[in-house]
Amino acid sequence: MENTMTSNYTVAVLGLGAMGLPMATRLATQLSVHGFDIAEARLKLAADAGIRTFASAREASEGADALLLAVRNGEQLDDVLFGENGVASVLKPGAVVILGSTVGTEAIPATVARLAEYGVELVDAPLSGGPKRAGEGDLLIVVGATPAAQEKARPALELLASTLSIVGDKPGDGQALKTVNQLLCGVHIAAAAEAMALADALGLDQAKTLAALEAGAAGSFMLSNRGPRILEAYNEEGAEVLSRLDIFVKDMGIVGKATRAAGLAAPVAAAAEQLYLLGQAQGLAAADDSAVIKVVAPTRRTN
Repeated sequence: MENTMTSNYTVAVLGLGAMGLPMATRLATQLSVHGFDIAEARLKLAADAGIRTFASAREASEGADALLLAVRNGEQLDDVLFGENGVASVLKPGAVVILGSTVGTEAIPATVARLAEYGVELVDAPLSGGPKRAGEGDLLIVVGATPAAQEKARPALELLASTLSIVGDKPGDGQALKTVNQLLCGVHIAAAAEAMALADALGLDQAKTLAALEAGAAGSFMLSNRGPRILEAYNEEGAEVLSRLDIFVKDMGIVGKATRAAGLAAPVAAAAEQLYLLGQAQGLAAADDSAVIKVVAPTRRTN
């Protein structure tokens, strides 16, 4: 692909958390980046990384060619763009909003229609890969957007993604593919937790079991990625929180809505969703999603 990156291209990143900050830092290696977060500590980290920070989301968004959003759900998306302090009205005509979150397809049509009133297009670009890969430009990003909007967003997307998959020419297509992706990810994490719990119940060394499984046909990205953190779930502080358990409560809920709307039975996904819901009910919402093993097996049997 032709490299269209230019230092004259400005990206506003709203939310400088676990994913937002490494993405902003990565973008700042070649582009002009405006950043905003409600937490002063995150603003300082961003400023130290060479990101121009602002006192409000609206100030950060003014004059940007692209707005990169990582929000929790459709309600937050609507509030950030169109709420009392919404930024849609200060975006310049011709700008694009890059939605990197998994919010499901339901919120997309209304968002597209309201942004069009300001001459702004939505680039539906849910991403996955985690904070480390975000900082290295090694994310998977699946994109649904008009060809014109794709080109406008390309300078930012190409910096963030090692795999940039254009899955459709309309917003909502990216959310649809990410929903399929999250079905697999949610099931894989739950299955990995069950497998490690069974290994423990059978008196096996979990670390050795994990290494053996990774080398064979049962291996998967999620097993290798979450496996070490699953083994840390019983530690006093648990595993480092890189992906909260309640994110999969949300995402598996999106999966459930999509399968029901399609008239499709998805019993494995439904069972995985119940494990995450149980984890949330047991106070594990803010824990790393690897803590789902504690729903299956509340305590470790062997040391």
